[in-house]
Amino acid sequence: MTATTATTTTAATTAATIAPRPPVLQTRELGRVVGGVTLVDAVTVQVERGEILAIVGPSGAGKSSFLRLLNRLDEPTSGEVLLEGQNYRTIPPHELRRRVGMVLQSPFLFPGTVAENIQFGPRQQGSELPAETLYTLLEAVGLAGYAGRDVQNLSGGEAQRVSLVRTLANRPHVLLLDEPTSALDEATARSVEALMVRAIRGQQLTALMVTHNPDQAARVADR
Repeated sequence: MTATTATTTTAATTAATIAPRPPVLQTRELGRVVGGVTLVDAVTVQVERGEILAIVGPSGAGKSSFLRLLNRLDEPTSGEVLLEGQNYRTIPPHELRRRVGMVLQSPFLFPGTVAENIQFGPRQQGSELPAETLYTLLEAVGLAGYAGRDVQNLSGGEAQRVSLVRTLANRPHVLLLDEPTSALDEATARSVEALMVRAIRGQQLTALMVTHNPDQAARVADR
């Protein structure tokens, strides 16, 4: 055997033993039926690392119902969800919801300061977000200097950005966005939209965004 042949054989053997990485998020025939009504009907999809997938449709089409199945806010009645190749039913719910974070249409913030809201997730895990990291996250969404501000004094756009930062503070692998700008005026929506995309790209997150707006889907999503 020549040196060239040996090298080629070794490379081929190595390639054959390296399994391809699974999609970050994958659903197989995922469905939910409640009281005889089909809310989600056998959805099969996979989303790769760093990809933004938009789910577009009119109100009542089941978009949000599908999204809620992905971190078990609701339970599927059929099919399965795989997170990085692992069936998500084997992952404790609190760990699943840390890894698959969700930003809702109307931000729900706890009473207190912006910093206290952002620290909530890390503290639930027994850690404290360093002040420098907290400042960097706020700066990334245009809220530098807001750490000590009471959340009752925030505008709708500011509250939505705090909701995004609070989710990012948990260092999720997947970000679920449920009509995240629909309650905002057009100018604020565009600003929040741009900040979300920048955060997703900067952290190489996998994201699924529900929207009824095809133009927004075209601006934000890869697919």
